[in-house]
Amino acid sequence: MTTELNPSTTSAPSAVSSNLVLDGQGLKDLLSAGLAWLKTNQQIVNALNVFPVPDGDTGTNMLLTMQAAYNEIANLKETRVGKVGHAISQGALMGARGNSGVILSQLWRGFARELDNLETMDAELFVRALGEARNTAYKGVVRPVEGTILTVAKDVAAAGEAALAETKDLHLILEKLVQAADASVQRTPELLPILKQAGVVDSGGKGLFFILEGMLRHLNHQSLESPLMPVQSLSAINMDDTMETIEPGQDLEWVIDFEPKQPLELESFYNALTDIGTSIQLGEGDGMYRLHIHVANEARYKAYEYVESIGTIIKGTFENLVYQLNQKEGDQIPNFNLAGVEPGTIAVIAVSPGAGISRIFASLGVNAIVEGGQTMNPSTEEILRCVENLPTDQVIILPNNKNIVMAAQNAASMTTKKVRVIHSVSVPQGLSAMLRCMPDGNLDKVAEDMKSALQDVETGEVTTATRSVEINGIEVREGEVIALLNGKLVLSSQNLSEAIFGLLEKAETADRERITLFYGADIAKDEVNRIADQIRQQYPTHEIEIHEGRQPHYQFIIAIE
Repeated sequence: MTTELNPSTTSAPSAVSSNLVLDGQGLKDLLSAGLAWLKTNQQIVNALNVFPVPDGDTGTNMLLTMQAAYNEIANLKETRVGKVGHAISQGALMGARGNSGVILSQLWRGFARELDNLETMDAELFVRALGEARNTAYKGVVRPVEGTILTVAKDVAAAGEAALAETKDLHLILEKLVQAADASVQRTPELLPILKQAGVVDSGGKGLFFILEGMLRHLNHQSLESPLMPVQSLSAINMDDTMETIEPGQDLEWVIDFEPKQPLELESFYNALTDIGTSIQLGEGDGMYRLHIHVANEARYKAYEYVESIGTIIKGTFENLVYQLNQKEGDQIPNFNLAGVEPGTIAVIAVSPGAGISRIFASLGVNAIVEGGQTMNPSTEEILRCVENLPTDQVIILPNNKNIVMAAQNAASMTTKKVRVIHSVSVPQGLSAMLRCMPDGNLDKVAEDMKSALQDVETGEVTTATRSVEINGIEVREGEVIALLNGKLVLSSQNLSEAIFGLLEKAETADRERITLFYGADIAKDEVNRIADQIRQQYPTHEIEIHEGRQPHYQFIIAIE
């Protein structure tokens, strides 16, 4: 017995009976339910950042990985569970984005391996598959860290094995798995001290919890669209970075500040709004609420009218999402004069977060650019496609972001070409490595030379704090300017110049020779020039360079050499 489940439906279909084994279509339904519930709670997962930086993308990465897995089987009528499992694994592997997405793809890979060539799956096979998923994911990480999605997967597998000793009922076992996942997520701060300092649980583990909970909600005939979420702080509703894609019916974005006439009953509030629009978020502060919602053009005033019926509107604004998206699409990385590639020579692929940075990589001889960085991690498939399109069998990849390294390694393992991944975790490291590239050299020697160059540069990053937190004795207030040195939070300030000079001091820049500023898309050029002049006065003997990076979110990326 199986039922088709579309991830965009507003309620779960009739459940798969827990007393029956699952065929391929039954597994498809569970995957789809997990995807739908993860999508509903995507922004909750994104918000679980350790550092208060605007790169919360774990939920997005896991969602896109799950979506890729579902797309692989969306039109598949196959009934053998092993065949469907294999397709899910392949889709997840190709669509994996970010470290969380890559680990999730490894979980599906192990799960599918246990189902190989089998017709159906009962509770015992389901539990064995979870065990193999855990084993495969741990093997896929060079240095597994506890207190992450890996720990949650391990605890879920152990809970499944314990539950199987008590019952063979798949429904009851899944209930115990969800309980175990929730408990494991809550324990992650005890295993990973940085989570405890930041006051958050592990985001990847939370995403895995939502996937399992979505499967259980499907069996329980519960909605997969209304999020069971606590109200956020009012200041947390910053929607600038939430528009990954514009779906049908998302023509306008409303932001409405209001005071309810009566205490707000969240469930009925959400239920009413799900009939009006999508991407619903609610924030609260000092008795006032802020609603964010996307609506279709023909229903442009319905959300406003509904809120007005239950409260007093203080302010309401809407923006044209379609226009904004078209503007963004018109601002993509332009064509560059990328270096040509001769067969038998070494080609280099660089991941770049901004058009200006892409231009610089091109000037240094990079042969292909993959757009990506904070909040926009490229998939394994995107990197692999770039590798395969190059007319040579020797390729070096510069990920230039710690959350892209695993996807690059995945891509390297899936081609017959000789591919080396340089573990560059920042743009300055990637640029430094590129200066050592010799296209006509020996691949392994060139790769080693480029790897050694990573130590030649210190990386500074300056951005705006997305929330208040205290980490490593540094007290951060939301909206302040924060600085990171080699990925570590080092200071917070109310002033951009103070943050930059504090960062330079922490980096012991006086003992260096060169400072290179890559300024972002959201800072004015006159502000850049003012800060650069101040740096020249402070460091008169240093070589100072300024480049337009056009990276989002970060006012400056700074290379200190």
